[in-house]
Amino acid sequence: MTDLSAEDLATIYAKPSPRVIAKARPAIDAHAKKFIEMSPFCVLATSGVDGSVDASPRGGGIGFVHVAGPNQLLMPDRSGNNRIDSFRNVVEGSGFVHLLFFVPGIDETLRVGGRGTLSADPDLLAAMVEFGKPPRAVLNVAVSEVYFHCGKALMRSKLWSSEKVQRSVMPSIIEVIHDQTGLGEPQSQESVEELYKTQL
Repeated sequence: MTDLSAEDLATIYAKPSPRVIAKARPAIDAHAKKFIEMSPFCVLATSGVDGSVDASPRGGGIGFVHVAGPNQLLMPDRSGNNRIDSFRNVVEGSGFVHLLFFVPGIDETLRVGGRGTLSADPDLLAAMVEFGKPPRAVLNVAVSEVYFHCGKALMRSKLWSSEKVQRSVMPSIIEVIHDQTGLGEPQSQESVEELYKTQL
């Protein structure tokens, strides 16, 4: 297998159309704001000081990421595994972040990029209580690019199709980790779901 070069790419792919280039906007407009306010889920991508990249899922109630202005997003951080890879990247790495927002039932997605900083201001945390708990920190994104992606990827994947995989085809996450590491005790999916209810 031969690795492609930049010159090779130019022979394989046509240049993007002017409209594709122009739809990258410098701020959150009315359409992007509405999309974010409907979104209960996004993927947060960050880059580390060593050039590594981390992408992690983030979710909450509909509109859990707050549009604080045309160039500002506030994302509360909820209970997780405490690895804080993303947040270490924000404070130690480049500070660049990208968010990819999803809205169930809509095939298009929204990409938002900018620079992130973190805050644990008590008043800010108190204003973002969800599931009966304040967040542990808030990611503040100074937005510099907003871009709607077409729906082809989600249409190809049939992500919102009513045909769903039964959860029973995979062992629980705790069983998987036990098999991989030998640590802890395996627990059923039902037990895991009950545990999650107290940790949201």
